[in-house]
Amino acid sequence: QVQLVESGGGLVQTGGSLRLSCAASGRSFSSYAMAWFRQAPGKEREPAAAITWSGGNSEYVDSVKGRFTISRDNAKNTVTLQMNNLQPEDTAVYYCAAAYGSRWGLDVEYTYWGQGTQVTVSS
Repeated sequence: QVQLVESGGGLVQTGGSLRLSCAASGRSFSSYAMAWFRQAPGKEREPAAAITWSGGNSEYVDSVKGRFTISRDNAKNTVTLQMNNLQPEDTAVYYCAAAYGSRWGLDVEYTYWGQGTQVTVSS
């Protein structure tokens, strides 16, 4: 089992940047595929980015490709989402998620979730 705590959200102007962090506690963090999801007001939660247990591969939803970068540090039990050139449509609550095992990606079912962190992009 793993517990996840997100941080780094806030208010930023269009074109700005934010860096979200997810701290994981529990056993065998490196055994988990990780992802960032987001949920905008009035919309369903959607995956934004995913990364393998090793950090060697990543996947992004089309709307964030070239602007967001997911990374992880297994020594520090953290996963990070660097968000650049933020747009108003990126406004959402961002969630960190974990899935145990070798399956990974945007379409994988994630078992463990953080509480979320709010990102607001003003126009």
